[in-house]
Amino acid sequence: MNAKILFVALLITLMGCKADDFQKLEPRNWQLVWSDEFNGAAGELPDAAKWTYDLGTGQDGWGNQELQSYTNSPNNVSMDGDGNLVLTAIRSGNSFTSARIKTQGLFEQAYGRFEARLKTPYGPGLWPAFWLLGSNIDAVSWPQCGEIDVMELRGQEPNAIAGSIHGPGYSGGNAISKKYALPNNRFDTEFHVFAIEWDENKIDFFVDDFLYQRIERGDVNGEWVYDHPFFMILNVAVGGNYVGFPTALTPFPQKMTIDYVRVYQAVN
Repeated sequence: MNAKILFVALLITLMGCKADDFQKLEPRNWQLVWSDEFNGAAGELPDAAKWTYDLGTGQDGWGNQELQSYTNSPNNVSMDGDGNLVLTAIRSGNSFTSARIKTQGLFEQAYGRFEARLKTPYGPGLWPAFWLLGSNIDAVSWPQCGEIDVMELRGQEPNAIAGSIHGPGYSGGNAISKKYALPNNRFDTEFHVFAIEWDENKIDFFVDDFLYQRIERGDVNGEWVYDHPFFMILNVAVGGNYVGFPTALTPFPQKMTIDYVRVYQAVN
């Protein structure tokens, strides 16, 4: 048994279930309904029919004491010509720019499999994420709209990611969350697939098709707010409550490289 399998077995044992039981998943017949393979020419912006932007600073609506200003400049968000989209965090003196793209108003879905194959940045104070927000956010605000963090990473811990949900009564530091760590590798050195499979009763979290967390409706000590469409977000934040501030050990520029994003529906 190799080191990774031993690590996973230990992790699952600590969670109080057997590895074989935890990985016995209900059969699903998935149908691809939306995707972006990012096959544009080098320097191109992402497809405007699929992605839009959050622009400006944390004071413009997302808070968290983040330091960056989000832009739609090709310096911060563009294709690399090799089939990837690259979000780049740049430092200029004491200022930072980065990118935050979203499908809000363009594509939203309730339930299904949402996945992205990507390689993260690293370094203290960097906060890359692939996540979903309820499409009713403008009507009911956060966290009533619901939030599903498929993947977020603290740059100072490049071997570990977290999957979380936020809702009324369990948001911010009280989110329902679990970490997944690589025993002998880092998420910035090669690509990994981060996914959720979501239905009326549960949300499963995967890394490279390994199920490391299941959150069921009954696990939520509060309102289950995951029965309506959500849209997707990809971003690289700099600083913020979750990661702290960059240090002299944080190299810039830093890139999150995304090979693809795909969404599926279950077919009965």
